[in-house]
This record gives sequence, C-alpha cells and structure tokens, in this order.
Amino acid sequence: MANVVFVWHMHQPYYVNPTTRLAMMPWVRLHAVKGYLDMVSVLGEFPGVHVNFNLTPVLMLQIEELVNGTVRDLWLEWSRKPAADLDVNERLAILEHFFKIQHENLLRPFPRYSELLTKRGSGFFRDKAHAELASWSDADFRDLQTWYNLAWCGFTAVEKYPELAELKRKDRDFTEGEKNRVLDIHMEILASIAPLYAEAEKRGQAELTTTPFFHPILPLVYDTEFAERCMPGRQRPTRFHWPQDALAQLQLAVEQHTRMFGRAPRGLWPSEGSIAPELVPLMREAGLEYFCSDEENLFNSLRRNGEHANHLELFQGWRVEHEGSAINAIFREKPLSDFVGFMAWRNEPHQAAEHLLTHFRHLADQLPHDTGLIPVILDGENCWEHFRDGGKGFLRNLYAGLEIDARLTSCTVEDYLRRCPPKRTITTLHSGSWIRSDFDIWVGDEEENHGWDLLGETRSYLEKKEGISPEARASALREIYAAEGSDWFWWYGPDFSTDCDALFDELFRQHLKNVYALCGDMPPAALDRPIIGTSVPPLYTRPRRLLSPTIDGSAAPFYNWCGAGSYLAGSEQGAMFRDDRFIESLHYGFDEERLSIRVDLRRWGQFKLALTFHQPQGLVVVTPALMHSHRGPLTLSERGTERAIGELATGQVVELAIPFADLGIGPGGIVQFQLKLFHNSIERECYPETAPIELAVPSAETRLAQWGV
Repeated sequence: MANVVFVWHMHQPYYVNPTTRLAMMPWVRLHAVKGYLDMVSVLGEFPGVHVNFNLTPVLMLQIEELVNGTVRDLWLEWSRKPAADLDVNERLAILEHFFKIQHENLLRPFPRYSELLTKRGSGFFRDKAHAELASWSDADFRDLQTWYNLAWCGFTAVEKYPELAELKRKDRDFTEGEKNRVLDIHMEILASIAPLYAEAEKRGQAELTTTPFFHPILPLVYDTEFAERCMPGRQRPTRFHWPQDALAQLQLAVEQHTRMFGRAPRGLWPSEGSIAPELVPLMREAGLEYFCSDEENLFNSLRRNGEHANHLELFQGWRVEHEGSAINAIFREKPLSDFVGFMAWRNEPHQAAEHLLTHFRHLADQLPHDTGLIPVILDGENCWEHFRDGGKGFLRNLYAGLEIDARLTSCTVEDYLRRCPPKRTITTLHSGSWIRSDFDIWVGDEEENHGWDLLGETRSYLEKKEGISPEARASALREIYAAEGSDWFWWYGPDFSTDCDALFDELFRQHLKNVYALCGDMPPAALDRPIIGTSVPPLYTRPRRLLSPTIDGSAAPFYNWCGAGSYLAGSEQGAMFRDDRFIESLHYGFDEERLSIRVDLRRWGQFKLALTFHQPQGLVVVTPALMHSHRGPLTLSERGTERAIGELATGQVVELAIPFADLGIGPGGIVQFQLKLFHNSIERECYPETAPIELAVPSAETRLAQWGV
C-alpha cells in the first residue's frame, strides 16, 4: 500500500497599499468564493481522504483584514456603488477590469456577460472606451458589476446559496438589491474560510502548513549570490544579503499561523519550492520540522552528494543536514503534480481522475509496502478556472477513488513522517526552485535585477537610518518584508506577463517608498520610474507659448495661464486606483528664467506639495504645510542641504515659480519632474503617475520663434 500525499498550496500576494489601506486587486476575495471554499468543502465529503493545505501567511492576513474591515477592497467598492452614481473614472475602471476572468468557462457560457464583452471589445483602449461611454446605460453597468462577481462564485457557493443559480438563470436586468446580495455572499464566504480550514485540521482530515510570510524567494533574500550556484555566469544584481530577513520571514509566518489556528505549523512549502542549505538552520530555529520542494532539487542534491539519481529514490522522506542542523523533507513528483495543475482540465473529469489513480496504482506496485510515498504538490487555486465545472467532477472522482482503493491510502505529511522516519540523508542540498531547479524567474534579467537593486538600496538605507522610533522602524521593516515577496519579481522580465503588470510594479515601488516616508524622508525619484519595460506615452499637453504669470494664488486673469501645458489628475490608469484625491489638475509653463506651476485643488487639507526632479537628478522642491492664504519662498533640498528659493502663493489655486538658475540648468537643458502630495507625512498622490513631465529650458531664440501678430 502506497501513501499518497496531496499538498494544495494557496497563495495571493499582498495587494494592500498600506498608505490607503486599500486592496488594489480583488483576487483574495474572488479566489475565496471559488477555489478556497470548493477545496475544503469537497474534502469534507470524503472523510477517508487526508490532505495538506499550505496557506500562506500573507493570504490569511488579507482574508482577516478584509473580514474585520481594517482594509477596503477597491473592486468591491466599484461593485457596491449604485450604477447610476458611478463617475467617469469608475465606469472606465469597470470596463477595463471586470472582464478579467477566464472567458471560456466563466464568461462565454452566460449570454448577457458575453454580450457585454462584445459591446466593449476584446481589448480595452481607454480613449475608445471613453468616447463610447454614452452608449453604456446604467443597466449595462449594473449587469456587468453583478456578472463579474457572480461568475466567480464556485460550485460550492452555488450549491450552498441557491439564489446564485437563480441569478445566473435570470441573466440580465439585475437590480441593485440582487447585485448587493451577491457581494454579501462573497463576504459571508470570506469570513468562513479560516474556520473551515481550522475545522478540517481539527477533525484530522487536513494538516495546515505555511510559507515564509510575504512569499519571498528565501535563498535570494538570504544572499542573491546563491543564484550563481544554479545559474553560473548570469548577470546578477548588486548583492542583496540579509539572512536576518530570511529568518524573520519564517518566524513571522509561524507566529501568525499559531495565532490564527491555535497550533504551530510543522511543515513549510518554501515559496516556489526554493531552497538552499543555509536555510536549514533557520527553519529549525523557527520551529519547523520539515519542508517540501521539487524532485529536480532532490536529484541535483544527490548528484552533488556524488550519488546516482535513481527516480525511485524520490518516493520517500529525506533527512537534510547542514552545519549541525537537520530537518526532514519530501520532494514533489513533478509529472503527476503538473498533470493536475496544467493538463487535467483538458480531459473529462472521470478520465483525468482515473489517469492519476492508475499512475498511483502503478507506483504502489514498485514501492516498498506501507512506506512508499507519492507526493503530489501544486497550486490549489488557479487551475480550477480552466475546468468547465470548476474541478468538481475531477476532485470528487479522485477522492472517491482514493477512498476505495486498497492499494492506496491518503495521509498528511506529518502523519507519514511520524510513521516512516527518513532513512536517507542529504548532506549537500542543491540551491534552486521548483521551476528548472534554479532562480531564473526572479533574478538575472534586467528588470528583475533593477528591482533587487532598488530593494537593496532601500534596505541599506533603513539599516543605517538613525533617530527613528522603534515603532517606525518596525513598520518600515514590514514594508521591506512585503517588497521581498516573490510575486513582484515574477512579473518582471520576459518570463510572464499579465494585464496587471503595471499595478504589481506600482505596488512593489510603493512598499519601498513607504520605508522612506515612515522614516520621515522623501523617497528617491528612482522609485517613481516604472521598472517594467513598457513605453508610456506622455499624458499631458505641452505649453503652446512662453508664460510669465503673476504668482498670487488667483485663478484670474485667465490669460495668465493661457497656453499652459496641463495634466488632469485621474487621466491615467493608475489614477483609477486612488480615491478621494486632493488635486484636480496641474498647469505648467515657463519663460527663459523660471518654471511656473499652478495646482488646482478638489479640496484643501493638511498637506505639502513637492516637485521631485528626475533631471536634474536628486533635486526636490517642497512647499511648507499649505494654508488657504499664504505667500513665501519654497525650499530646495539637494544632497542633504536646504535653502529657500522661488515663490509660492495660495488662494483660489496654488501657484509656484522656480528659477532655472536655482536648479543649476541653463538654456536648452532638460527638466523632468513629478508633483507629489504628502498628507500626514505619507505620499498620497503623484502626478503624472507613470512618467515625469519633460521640457527643454527655453532660450532667447525661443521667444523670437514664437513672435507673432
């Protein structure tokens, strides 16, 4: 009889912008009403089946925060808002994002949802969508709000809440009440997730394991130079070497898991199965008893130990030793695990389940009786969108087959290792992940290395920063840990892409910016520049003539700013993910001597404005805390020194003027800048969001060229 171990890995990165406490993407909630609920519910139908659920701390933290209301869900707010009250940016946001779903199984089967996609078009083009907004009725938007959230509901949700099936049959003309009932169900399910998994462990059907807190590639956090071991000769970032962060990610994971589930985790799925020998003492120090990884890492370890890599060696537990510490380990059977994740949905459910069971039986015939181990370890959430029935038929056939087959028994990893202590030892563990047994997805390409460099610069800044409170340092470290997560680097470089690449990039850099803000300093301008290699067109108009406005805080006379360049806050994609903006627009112009800027406000508040210059690099011009009526100079900050320059006036608008001479730049020189707003010392807004405004300092010839009658 062979022991079949399933480790279902559940993970979502930290989508919450800590400055606004706003979850910028909805995947925690949406996967909860589908995969997370379905997986634990199906298990309960088969009491003879035992599995592992690996619940990442950052996932469970977000579930907890969403349930207790300490963070808000932006896409839920777009969904909740009455369709008739949606403003232009919200309507454009919904048109862009509410078709981000698996089309074949979760959109096309529903006539109204499919009709709405046809109306919008297969791709989203903001200018086109804006021009066609008048053709979208409130009923269209209400149906789209409803369908996006309704279609995500998994088979268990539909079975548990019959009104969901009724709404699917209704198909169109949903009411605000019906829409909000779907969203209420979402929140009810979200609140049930942690208790359901805790109950599954309590009754002995599941073992709950964990992952380093923010899902970092732990070997690279320990030392990016470890990449040389499995990727010799590849370009690497400036060395990032923070073993203490690697330990903290483990300890924080164990602490939260213990608090949430009442029992410390015994096992660990290192993020992406990534391992290195130096992690063994850290895992043991954190109280962990075993880890899981991929078969290629085992075979490479055996070769490093000078042994022949026999495939049948995989099907057992292992002891791993390093520098006087030892921990147990199991390694996933890659083809069978990948079949479930990538291929099973292409087959009829009973055929896919039988294919897997047949391979289990064949292996059982080859392995030692009672001690043979078949480890199937994979993502437990993303693949179900590709099954026509959400995986219901496959899982039920698979678990039913396991329950009745005398040659197979399912068990948790903890149960197996307790009954079958490892007899083999690895003394030289390979460094690598479950993907090609290396770290190529997360380091080595230009964008990835640039991300590591920015992370390293910020981490070093924090380590050297003096004079901040213990609370501020702890909060800043938390931002570092979040930025160490693997998910940001997954989307950098050429390996993977998604419609949300720019959002992931923005969130990564926001975590780094927050470190500086928490320490009371201005983030460097480099953190405003996107890492992703996309060409961002300027989203501002350029000045049409030279300007020399009077700086008095008055919007009149109109000709003061006639012909100025302008930028409308909210005109970029990123602006849709900011709520309650202070700034409405900015206008800018120049003559041969100075740069002039006017800021129109939506509302006043206790804030400062800052012009961050990308060129000349390192210059920041800051206003004092703004009041309704104020005149005075600005402050130029340059390499730790400050001096008063220029003019500032507030009234109906905010106006400022900065001499080019104070910026150290002459005629023909290039100036690049962004305008930032700081509220309670936290950066709240930045415009333009994706690329700085760029201009060339004019010369006397410029005025002659613009002369006219």
